Amino acid sequence: MIIIFGSINVDLVARVTRLPHAGETLKARSFLMAPGGKGANQALGAARAGAEVHLYGCIGRDAMGDFALRLLRSDGVVLAGVRRVDPSTGLALIHVEDAGENCITIVGGANTEPCAKDVPDSLLGAGSTVVMQLEVPLGEVAALAARAHRRGARVVLNAAPAIRLPARLLDVVDVLVVNEGEARTLVRELDDDSGTAGEASKPTDARSTCLRLASSERAAIVTLGEHGAVHALRGEVHLQSAPRVEVVDTVGAGDAFTAALAAALDRGTDLSSAVRDGVAAGALACTRPGAQESMPSRDDILRMVSTLAKDDPH
Repeated sequence: MIIIFGSINVDLVARVTRLPHAGETLKARSFLMAPGGKGANQALGAARAGAEVHLYGCIGRDAMGDFALRLLRSDGVVLAGVRRVDPSTGLALIHVEDAGENCITIVGGANTEPCAKDVPDSLLGAGSTVVMQLEVPLGEVAALAARAHRRGARVVLNAAPAIRLPARLLDVVDVLVVNEGEARTLVRELDDDSGTAGEASKPTDARSTCLRLASSERAAIVTLGEHGAVHALRGEVHLQSAPRVEVVDTVGAGDAFTAALAAALDRGTDLSSAVRDGVAAGALACTRPGAQESMPSRDDILRMVSTLAKDDPH
């Protein structure tokens, strides 16, 4: 069973030939309104990847809230833990350029309201995987992570967007998932905290960065976009290459990765195989427009995994 504690948004997506510069107005080629939010995206992705998923988060008392839950309901995500609150439902304002890259502005709204206490102890145990991101209050994420860790649940943190993380949170994370930019931010913080900041301590590539973020108990995964992902645990690091796909947009690719990874780990899959599922899911998400609409099914993930080479240990 997977418990997702995170954000629930509505995405307002404009497709443009290129991303705008500061002070510039561009004419969009098209517009799409779709359900989103990293928590909701990962909940839907994990459900499509075959997991039993319970989502905890908040929406407003507005029509946007009902729209935000539309696909989650149809794909069987358990929504009993979603609360209605006074602030408006969260929004993401997204520009997607022809090359597939994007830039995003988040309006928090109801996503400032989730509380760790919303998740009951009865769902936290050795048979559960708790997945969190950083679009909801950091203090609540840290509180839930600590409680889940004490009760024996697996704690997966997708540390996005990049912000400074307290040591007490990192210490109770079992699997840390970040992209390259987020990884560099965390490594700088670790160096600052240890007093070793400087050129000599800077990792030279994704593998060394990943090793810095891992520990004897914590696995670290750094996603590399079209180049796949590296993962490290107990001093060993592996690279999983990605398939070549025709990119429509990259919105939701990171969430698809985390969702498929969590679903695989929750089934008892080993870390390398779970990362392979994540890489396959992330690649598939890039071939379809939107975030939640692009989340692949378990069958699609398995077909893509069958085309991938095994990871490369270094």
